[in-house]
Amino acid sequence: MTSTHAFWLAGRQATGETTFDVTNSWDGRLVGKVSVPTEAQVEEAVAAAYAVRDEFAALPAHVRAAALDHVCKRLVERTEEIAQVISAENGKPIKWARGEVGRAVSVFRFAAEEARRFNGGEAMRLDTDGGGQGRLALIRRFPKGVVLGIAPFNFPLNLCAHKIAPAIAAGVPIILKPAPATPLSGLILGELLAETDLPAGSWSVLPVTNDQMPALVQDERLPVISFTGSEKVGYAIMDSVPRKHCTLELGGNGAAVVLADYASDEDLDWAAKRIATFSNYQGGQSCISVQRVIADASVYDRLVPRIVAAVEAMVTGDPSDDATDVGPLVSEDAAKRVESWVDEAVAAGATLLTGGKRDGASYAPTVLTDLPADATLACEEVFGPVLSVQKVNGEAEAFATVNDSKYGLQAGVFTHDLQVAFRAHRALEVGGVVIGDVPSFRADQMPYGGAKRSGVGREGVKYAMDDYTYERVLVLTDLAL
Repeated sequence: MTSTHAFWLAGRQATGETTFDVTNSWDGRLVGKVSVPTEAQVEEAVAAAYAVRDEFAALPAHVRAAALDHVCKRLVERTEEIAQVISAENGKPIKWARGEVGRAVSVFRFAAEEARRFNGGEAMRLDTDGGGQGRLALIRRFPKGVVLGIAPFNFPLNLCAHKIAPAIAAGVPIILKPAPATPLSGLILGELLAETDLPAGSWSVLPVTNDQMPALVQDERLPVISFTGSEKVGYAIMDSVPRKHCTLELGGNGAAVVLADYASDEDLDWAAKRIATFSNYQGGQSCISVQRVIADASVYDRLVPRIVAAVEAMVTGDPSDDATDVGPLVSEDAAKRVESWVDEAVAAGATLLTGGKRDGASYAPTVLTDLPADATLACEEVFGPVLSVQKVNGEAEAFATVNDSKYGLQAGVFTHDLQVAFRAHRALEVGGVVIGDVPSFRADQMPYGGAKRSGVGREGVKYAMDDYTYERVLVLTDLAL
């Protein structure tokens, strides 16, 4: 019999009156039952976070850093167990789940390091103007208020870590809402935080249902919202609370550009392998997975068959198998949506080179060419194991094609030319440009986010800490500078 997972209310375990099931999308088995907080329990968590905010902000840096170090250590010790949970609740192949735990370890390590050096202050002499003679400004950062962190299903541990770790490092209370499809990984973070000496109320992990969210979003005691997820939901949140500070990490339509100078057999083999891998890793359920390949005409005919062969070499199947590269999507409904978009594109004239088949929640890795510009697949984020390849003539057309999207998260450019790399950095309307690789690279310490409708603000530990805080100036007077 499956036990019910408690949630974490102001640092302690609690259960509500109802539960929901978490199932494995590969075989449909029940992974766990999760208790749902009642309205009264949600209110208790919010009130506790609001009440502790001054105490938490004043907590010595070494205490917050020690707590983050502890979580980092425990994640390492429990890597295999947690990876199995991620794979079971998400459908992610186990080797990618292990990699996700490793990234979460890094997030907490970076946060512990930042906690020790954050908010030391910047001194600014003000006597550069006559009116400021004898005056010095000390600029430090202070919390904007309690953070409501809303995490998605595709990285159920690491994207929870990207909400919680920066908040703790900056001394900002946080209420975390994990995705309903994948709450177990976030609840494990609660277990590890409960082993620390952080004050009660400084964090809660509440697997509330989506119909409970409007009241939380509107609560004035939660002035900061950090959301990672779909464009539709993210902008609906922002529109509903125009006076709150919202960080939104939304969708993408990741492009990998292969330019004319990337032409040797070795170059094209590398590009094809990277494109195939990172179009299909996590089942394509990553905001920076490769969805579009934009290839110069001089390499197109040699690149396309390499991509198809590399995609067909991907091992699909049971996510618990170490050999599996591509597992199921998070649900059968998600796979049906991907299926409908591919079928629509083929009916409109796209050429299907491989894949295009669904089996339950699994969708075969798929490659298309001749994709009509107005097809849903061309315009929206597929969030599935599907890529299209397009031929262009020259660098300028390639970069214009990347920019011909409402999204602008990251882009990859395969080139050896340093001048082209700098031109790409200037020309591409994205949050990150990766040279010599696919757009799917993310280092957890760097600023991560997008332009256009890919969101507002940046994740990345230090950058999230800045986002959760604001500058406050202390002016000292009558000093001998």
